[in-house]
Order: sequence, then structure tokens, then C-alpha cells
Amino acid sequence: MILIRSLLIILVVAQLISCGKSEKQLAAIKLKLAESLYQKGDTAQALAQADSISVLYRASVQEANAANQLKKKIYGDLLYRKQDELDTLKKAIATLEENFVAEKTGADRYAQYIHKRQDPERRWNKSYIQVHLDGTGELSISSNYYGDTWLDHTGIRVYDGDLQAKTDTVGLDNVLNHHSDFLDTKWEKITYIRGGGQEVIDFIAQHADRKLKAVFLGKRYYYIILEEYDKQAIIDALHFSGVLKRKAILEKEVRNLKSKI
Repeated sequence: MILIRSLLIILVVAQLISCGKSEKQLAAIKLKLAESLYQKGDTAQALAQADSISVLYRASVQEANAANQLKKKIYGDLLYRKQDELDTLKKAIATLEENFVAEKTGADRYAQYIHKRQDPERRWNKSYIQVHLDGTGELSISSNYYGDTWLDHTGIRVYDGDLQAKTDTVGLDNVLNHHSDFLDTKWEKITYIRGGGQEVIDFIAQHADRKLKAVFLGKRYYYIILEEYDKQAIIDALHFSGVLKRKAILEKEVRNLKSKI
């Protein structure tokens, strides 16, 4: 009985297999699906379907070759779009650069962008918030104090009414908290890196239409009203930062796509 039952099972399976589609037919169906998805603009799923053909149906050489050609066509279209976007971004960068002075010393790995309205040589005797941007799009700010008495400030708060934002606290013993003096003049500068001033950057950009104030937080408090051109410098730098970071992403994607064609 066991032998008869086993033979019956084998016969049923064999019949089912004979009634099913061949690998070549199944591969052709999947290829048509990939082409259809591509025509509908779903490139991610089209690539996934095309990729699976050589894995699932290894004996279907013709369909696998056709799938590879389809993939190259899709990658070529994607490359064209990315390069077009990259060209547009480069034009935007050229326009944005007009608001900045690019500097690069031997110690700098990337160019450092200084907004023309915040030229340090013209602001040396002012207390203000300065924005800093490098060629990778990394953004930071610094609080610059000028006066006749030490504040020993460790951070700043920007506010208007109940709205406010603060930087991280940077201790007096931190190398980013710099002090210098000449005769009776005192200078203090804190640079907030690695996102330490991002909350303030975003706050100023979002509320630039308000009469924003800043308080230097230290042993003594010192208050300033943000100048319109300082607020605009931060807005310009934030926009420039986003464009530079997008450019870096696109350049990497273009290199990757070129390697697949």
C-alpha cells in the first residue's frame, strides 16, 4: 500500500509539472512585467523584477540577456535625470556663491565660505552671530562678543517674546571658547560645531521677519538685536548648505550609475 501510494504521488506531481509553464515562459512573463513597470515609471520595481530573472530562471539565457539590456536602459535614463539635476544645481551654486567669499588655507580640507555681509574685518568691533559654511555643506555659527568687560559666556539664546532657541553650552576650558584682549578691549568667540548651533540657525531662518534678540549667557548677560543682514546671511547659508549636500549625493549616485551601464 505504501509503495502504491508513493507511485500515485509521483504520478500526480509529474502531471502537475507537465501542466505548468516552463522556466523560459515564466522568465518571459517576468520580463514583460519588468517592461510594463518601467513604462509606468516604477523604475525600482522594474529593476527588481529584471534582477530576479537571472536568479530564478538560470536556464533562460535569452530572457536574462534581455533583462540585462533593460536594466542598462533604465540605469541610462536614471543617469540622464541625475546629471540634468546636477547641472541645474551647479548653476544654482554659481548664483549662491556670489553672496560669499570662498577661502581655503593649507589647513583646510574644503573651501570655507564667508558671507560678504559678515566680513570679519568689518565686524571686528561688533557683537554679532556669524554663520560658517564649508564646501561639503556643513553649517555652524559662532557668537562674537566685543566689549570692555569679560562676559565669560558659554552660549547664546535667540528669542522674540515667548519664542526662543538656544545653542549648546561650550565650557570656558573648551578650545572652541576663545578669549583675547588688547589694552582695555575684550573679545570672546564661541564656535558651535556638530549641530551645537543648529537649533538657533533654524530658529533665525524661520523667524527672520521678527525683531530677534540674542543674549550672551555668561557671568554677565549681554543683549543685542540681530541685524537684518545677519539674519539674511544665515538664510543664504542654510539654503547654500542644502544645495551643496544635495550636490554631493547626486555626484555619488552618478558615479554609481555609470558603473552599471
